[in-house]
Amino acid sequence: MNIKAASKFSKIRGELLNLRIPRIYLMPFINKDFMLTTETASELYHKSAESLPIIDYHCHLSPQQIAQNVRFRDITQLWLDEDHYKWRAMRANGIPEEYVTGRNHSSWEIFEKWAETVPYSMRNPLYHWTHLELSRAFGIDKVLNPSTAREIYEECNAKLATEEYRGQALIRKFNVETICTTDDPADDLKWHKEIAEHPFGSKVLPAWRPDKAMTIETGDYAEYVRKLGDAAGVEISNYDDLLSALQRRHDFFDSMGCRLSDHGIDRFYAAQYTHSEVDMIFRKAMAGKVPDAAEIEKFRSAFLFDAAAMDAESGWVQQYHVGPIRNNNTRMFRAAGPDTGFDAILDLEIAAEGHKFLDRLDLCGKLAKTILYCLNPKDNEVMAALAGTFNDGTVPGKVQLGAAWWFLDQEAGIRRQLETVSMIGLVSRFVGMLTDSRSFVSYTRHEYFRRILCDVIGKDVESGRLPSSEMDRIHGMVADISYYNAKNYFNF
Repeated sequence: MNIKAASKFSKIRGELLNLRIPRIYLMPFINKDFMLTTETASELYHKSAESLPIIDYHCHLSPQQIAQNVRFRDITQLWLDEDHYKWRAMRANGIPEEYVTGRNHSSWEIFEKWAETVPYSMRNPLYHWTHLELSRAFGIDKVLNPSTAREIYEECNAKLATEEYRGQALIRKFNVETICTTDDPADDLKWHKEIAEHPFGSKVLPAWRPDKAMTIETGDYAEYVRKLGDAAGVEISNYDDLLSALQRRHDFFDSMGCRLSDHGIDRFYAAQYTHSEVDMIFRKAMAGKVPDAAEIEKFRSAFLFDAAAMDAESGWVQQYHVGPIRNNNTRMFRAAGPDTGFDAILDLEIAAEGHKFLDRLDLCGKLAKTILYCLNPKDNEVMAALAGTFNDGTVPGKVQLGAAWWFLDQEAGIRRQLETVSMIGLVSRFVGMLTDSRSFVSYTRHEYFRRILCDVIGKDVESGRLPSSEMDRIHGMVADISYYNAKNYFNF
């Protein structure tokens, strides 16, 4: 460059700097202060939340994939093979089903369709999650769109071919201390045993999900009960046998480190019933007859109570995920099966039966530590108030509203959940975030939550709603919600 050209370049550079372009335009999209809109929020996140380990106490990772230290074929398998969040977005973007759950196209062709969808997902949490995962897992700070898709696809695939990107290494990369998977009582926990015998730095514990033992209206219920009986070494012919088999499996899960149960229910059940009625209903279902609505109500009421009593006696935490309506698109359910993106939010009343259910347990001293999750945002305050009714001073946050879940697991939903817990309960005792995911890179959702938490608290400090003189306590609160509350509550 000659002297004249250099002088001209220097002048242009000076003029550009004098334009005072906002700092945000000069930074990567996912930057150190992503979603942190005040100096206090940034201080809280970087000093008290960012470096803490992750306790992922509810997820759907495959124990087999963890135990076998899965090597992912490519980014398409990692991102798109089982993610119904992305599938829903692709369908909404007009992508044909053959690229969504179909398997007749190459990995690149499927990824390309996701890359076409990403720009249209702005303001959907998937846009943030996608770029957080690219940045944190792969060190890629480019924005994914059709023009960058091939470059990102190839860079991710090259890294996934190395040892540093196998399943266990990805878990370690995110500083995950404890994982609780979701497991059926009939599961032999073979892969959990394998992991325990060959530790890799993160605990992987089973969590008890007995939903199939409660759904007597399904056509394969008797077949499932026989499978459960075989696992427990019990011949199940009546309701007492069912409880005996479940107790044996409960004890086995406990011996394997299980400390949590989880129930996916449409609502709470607390009908009046007698033991003989429940036994008759069970025998009817085992004979292949479908119980009527009143019988289902009574059986579920008994089952949920008896299952909760087992948890209390073992000192476990019980979780209730309340409010989905599942498999609503008949045509697509027949084509793609369950858990493929055709579930939605159910709109039922939950307060009266919820109080009856927990009160019944409390009256007989069988109310375990309990986390309540609601899928319908109208029920946030209802559920938080329900939880507060049964705190008894024995354990901080004994019964509490759980993290924003599923359709509510996005920025607005997380903020609403934090506000609800703050107003109706004690957010300082909240056990924090979980992934509820099948993906090995979705741990960025913990970062996402922590950043939103720090932004909420930081704004409160800077607006004078919280005293700046109490910053040590506020830093401690952020750290507790991010990590320590869960560690103490679950006794890990």
